[in-house]
Formats: sequence, C-alpha cells, structure tokens
Amino acid sequence: MFRALRRAHDRRRHANGEYGWLFHPYTGDELVSIDCETTRLDARTAEPVSIGAVKVRGDRVLTSESLSLRLKRPATLTGDSIRVHGLRGIDLDDGECLDEALAKLLDFVGNRPLLGWRLDFGLSILNRQIRPRFGFDLPNSGIDVAQLYHRQRRRSMMEPEPRSLRFDAVAEALDVPIMGRHTALGDAVTTALMYLRLERGAVPVRHKA
Repeated sequence: MFRALRRAHDRRRHANGEYGWLFHPYTGDELVSIDCETTRLDARTAEPVSIGAVKVRGDRVLTSESLSLRLKRPATLTGDSIRVHGLRGIDLDDGECLDEALAKLLDFVGNRPLLGWRLDFGLSILNRQIRPRFGFDLPNSGIDVAQLYHRQRRRSMMEPEPRSLRFDAVAEALDVPIMGRHTALGDAVTTALMYLRLERGAVPVRHKA
C-alpha cells in the first residue's frame, strides 16, 4: 500500500518533468532483466558496484541490447564483497560516477516491466540511490523470478515445496546455462533465460542481434 501511494505521489509530482514518461503505462512487448552487484547483502547499507540490464522480447534475450555499467569504487567496498563479484578497488578506478550511470539505466529501462532475481533486493538498493538524485523510485512493474519459480513448483504435484531457491540450483533445475555468474550482466541474462523457461517451457534462445 505504501509503495502504491508513493508511486502515485511521484507520478503527480513528475508528470510534466523530464522523466514523466517513465510513469506512462507501457504498451510494448519487451521486458528488461536487471541485476546489480553490491558491497554488502544488507539492502539498507549496500552500495552498487556494477549494474547490468538486458532486454527480452518474445522468447529472445537480446544480448545486443544490453547495458553493463561498472561504477566508481564505493566507500563500503570490502574484501568479503570482492571475493563474491571479483571487482577490486583498482578495477573500479575508471568506473562511471553514480549519477551518470543511473541516468543511463533510466533511459535504457524506460517504462518497461522489470525482471529480477530477488527483485526487491535490487530495487531497494537502486531506489536508495535514485530517489535523492531524481526524486522518485523506479515506477516500473516487476516480476521476481525467484518467487515465480517458487509458485510454479508449489503448484506442481511432483514437487509441492521447492528444495532450493539458490540462484545456481534453480538454473540447474531449469536446465538454463549460467552466464557469467556474479557479474551483473551475466546474472541478468541468466535470470531472463530462467524466466522464459518458466513462462514458455521450451528452451529459450539468446540473440546477439
């Protein structure tokens, strides 16, 4: 309820602004799968170090229409997080400033629906950075692929309760290749492939063009 009220307030406030079009209903046939690698696993304090996004159209993951952003080193980068995503401080020295990266993300995503693995986690981190800079949260509708998998498995007579909701385990269960694990774009592509498998049953295809 709070999220819906905040979205309605943001829509009224920004209706005639630069990003007012983000609040328009989407009438196309594309989704965008997003992911971000972070400094921590606590959404209240984590900061993004990289952001990935890829468009999905029909049964195709359009890898040629993707976004991969490496950000400048945040203050909270630690050895523990480096061991997960492999991005060291030196790797982020030439990263993009957060303001420019978020503007690119907004332009790329537009008002398309979003896909994500544990989507609320990623949106919490991104919105904590977007709101003070742009004055709103991402207004897009979204599909959490982890929850989608859980619901579908619970409805299955063969497996009423999923044994694991780990990213790698679900990809293996769906016979989906893991593309660049613990890279933002790789995880976004894998998440898109898992979504297509769940929605269409057939093996989805990746297209570079």
